[in-house]
Amino acid sequence: MRENISETWLVMIIVILVTAIFAKLIQIKLRKEEKSICRLPPGRRGWPLIGDSINWYNAVASSHPPQFVEEMVQRYGKIFSCSLFGKWAVVSSDPSFNRFVMQNEGKLFMSSYPKSFRDLVGKNGVITVQGEQQRKLHGIASNMMRLDKLKFHFMNDIQNVMIQTLSNFKNNQVILLQDVCRKVAINLMVNQLLGVSSESQVNEMAQLFSDFVDGCLSIPINIPGSSYHTAMKARETIINKINNIIEVHRKNGAPTEGNNGVLGRLIEEDCLPDEAVADFIINLLFAGNETTTKTMLFAAYFLTQCPKAMKQLLDEHDSLRTNSGEEFLTWQDYKAMPFTQCVIDETLRLGGIAIWLMREAKQDIQYQADFVIPKGCFVVPFLSAVHLDEKIFNGAKNFNPWRWMEPQNEEKRNWRTSPFYAPFGGGARFCPGAELARLQIALFLHYFVTNYRWTQMKEDRMSFFPSARLVNGFEICLTRRNDYHQRN
Repeated sequence: MRENISETWLVMIIVILVTAIFAKLIQIKLRKEEKSICRLPPGRRGWPLIGDSINWYNAVASSHPPQFVEEMVQRYGKIFSCSLFGKWAVVSSDPSFNRFVMQNEGKLFMSSYPKSFRDLVGKNGVITVQGEQQRKLHGIASNMMRLDKLKFHFMNDIQNVMIQTLSNFKNNQVILLQDVCRKVAINLMVNQLLGVSSESQVNEMAQLFSDFVDGCLSIPINIPGSSYHTAMKARETIINKINNIIEVHRKNGAPTEGNNGVLGRLIEEDCLPDEAVADFIINLLFAGNETTTKTMLFAAYFLTQCPKAMKQLLDEHDSLRTNSGEEFLTWQDYKAMPFTQCVIDETLRLGGIAIWLMREAKQDIQYQADFVIPKGCFVVPFLSAVHLDEKIFNGAKNFNPWRWMEPQNEEKRNWRTSPFYAPFGGGARFCPGAELARLQIALFLHYFVTNYRWTQMKEDRMSFFPSARLVNGFEICLTRRNDYHQRN
């Protein structure tokens, strides 16, 4: 009996000790978390679990995505903390801090994306990989799209696609320009990356990529009918197509005529293992398609609302046609488009695709003497909040391409190094296709504005969730330019 009592007391004592130790550990952990939170920039927790995620979504799904950020900045300053997607986040509209984050990619910060996005772009893609592999893939992509290669590999190919895609509209034809721009962009990407240009392949890839993009920020539930499931099936089909092209190329060798594409050059140079090639190409397809599609679309949208800019742009392109006498524009013609470049810069400032970046702290990081970002915390440089800051750009919400001709904006305009204007990101993840995208957009504007006039049929507005778009697709009625002049 005494032995039973002793054993009972012994068990009770052990349970009490274990409970006390466990409680102490929890208390220490909570104190550490509280201490870390206290060292974060000023901010708020928001609702339990969801934090400020709903307010964030409402802002980015609107025509003015920095709205939530601007409200928080007024209360807490340009660098603040809040709870997003179940984690603490440091959000910034401070140009210097944003550049600090981008320049320390891979050292203090690493890219962080939702599971659905990581699954879709793939583990071997330049967008999601980290460290040395990221630097290797970024270097390959940058080399494939150097300026000298744009002149010789891309200039005429892009114009062929523009003429093929934009030449067959009829008078008074009503189109959704968003769909047309998507088709132009995917045609460009399929042609330049895969080296194919069949009309049926382009149409199929356009639909596949529409499904793919819609799933990138979806809830990762893989059940039939969900955006994620549809996007994953689209990814599987795209990868199969890429692998089939690789197989044919290896079997038959490079084509003797025509465009071999980036994929062909990758295979010939044997710089990546086969399992990484498909992810690499799908990353370039995704990045190039989104940037080009939406910037072409938004440029036409803004120009429609600004007749003065439209006239100046058209005068510039008419002068190129008069002086050239060639069927295609030359590289010298492209370099003689100063106002077109201003239109592109202003479109990217107002309607840039990369409105924010998502990063994660790799360690506790002290920024100046102000605060400490704890390891694992989200860090969100909100680029659009800087681009639309009235203190940085006068009349920031207005489309004003002439601002880029002003001497005081010359330094801001350098999109490779400026902390105030970063439409292509920065640091180790600076977009390797930035120059290619700008060339594509300039040539689209040339062939569209010199061949057509249009009337907007329905009111429209921008939205940036789940991807950048015009909510009504920008419905316009086209008139061929020669017929327009005859009637007027």
